[in-house]
Amino acid sequence: MKKLALLALLLSSLVIAEQSDGKKIFETYCWGCHHQTAMAFGPPFNQIASKRSKGEIMAYIASPSSMYKKFGYKRSVMTQLHLSPKELDTISDYILSYKGKK
Repeated sequence: MKKLALLALLLSSLVIAEQSDGKKIFETYCWGCHHQTAMAFGPPFNQIASKRSKGEIMAYIASPSSMYKKFGYKRSVMTQLHLSPKELDTISDYILSYKGKK
C-alpha cells in the first residue's frame, strides 16, 4: 500500500513539474500573442485545445508556414519558433491542459 501511495505521489509530482515547465515555455515564447483562456492576438489555448490534437498542435508550432492552409487559415502570422522536441512536447501538453476550461 505504501508503494502505491509513493508511486502516486511521484507521478503527480512529475505532472506538476511538466505543467510548470509548460508554463515557463508559454511565458517565454507564447504569451505575447496567446493567453490561456482569453482572446489575444492569437486564439486562446482553451480554443486551440478544443479543436486540435496533440500532433496537430505540435506540427503547427514546429512549422506554421507549412500548416496554416491545412488548418483552413488564409494566412499565418505565427512566428517560427525553434523549440527542442522536449519543449515542443511540453508546450503541447500544456496547451491541451486547457481543454474544456473557460
